[in-house]
Amino acid sequence: QVQQVESGGGSVQAGGSLRLSCVAVGYTYCRSVIWWYRQVPAKAREFVSGIGTDGSTTYADSVKGRFRISRDNAIKTVFLQMNSLKPEDTAMYYCRCGDGAWGPGTQVTVSS
Repeated sequence: QVQQVESGGGSVQAGGSLRLSCVAVGYTYCRSVIWWYRQVPAKAREFVSGIGTDGSTTYADSVKGRFRISRDNAIKTVFLQMNSLKPEDTAMYYCRCGDGAWGPGTQVTVSS
């Protein structure tokens, strides 16, 4: 089954940066859009960003100008560079290939 595994989360202060990674497991290449979503307890998972196989990108309004998504197919990895982090970015971050399985997630905590 197509699955991605996330890493790179951590705890930072507001204004700081983190780079999340999303690595393919069990297959060679995601031939679809890679999506990043995030979720806080008791709330629905929300869209953050996506990148197509052609490198086209899309972002939620809440992260535009602060987050940047990129993909390196040679190492089966998609990166989410998160700058100018805010406390409201605190969440568990998940990625997936197309409509495949979600990864286990990586926690991002931003303190004020």
